[in-house]
Amino acid sequence: MIILLNKPYDVLCQFSRDGERAVLADFVPVKGVYPAGRLDRDSEGLVVLTDDGKLQARIADPRHKLEKTYLAQVEGVVSEVALERLRRGVELNDGPTLPARAQGVAEPAWLWPRVPPIRVRKSVPDGWIELTLREGRNRQVRRMCAAVGLPCLRLIRWRVGDWTLEGLSPGAWRQV
Repeated sequence: MIILLNKPYDVLCQFSRDGERAVLADFVPVKGVYPAGRLDRDSEGLVVLTDDGKLQARIADPRHKLEKTYLAQVEGVVSEVALERLRRGVELNDGPTLPARAQGVAEPAWLWPRVPPIRVRKSVPDGWIELTLREGRNRQVRRMCAAVGLPCLRLIRWRVGDWTLEGLSPGAWRQV
């Protein structure tokens, strides 16, 4: 079984309750499925859930290099210099990243409002980057954006392999 969930902001990417925070079980009432990879509490978007351990490992294991596409709202002007650095790979404290596909994009027309909204500073512009990775280190997209001088304000995972968020509002899920 494969379930695609649009994980809302401030939801822990686990089924077990840990204090008062919302967890995946608050949105997906299906027993026996587990997330194939994690998405941070402060990130939103596509989480693939499955009851197939081999599929879960293939999706989550960086050795398989399954592509994941993210949309990042960043603080600052998205320059070609910053995008080129992302495309070449950047040096992080745990080593260099693999090259990524990176492009500046407009704010997505389908985007839902985030609750709570991001902090806005009128004196600092922001922009959007579409970033496609083939690895998945802890907070990697946020760290990569920061490394090129574009701190991440909002992060949404749009795609994992061939699956996308298309048609899923925050908290909604579907079986594929």
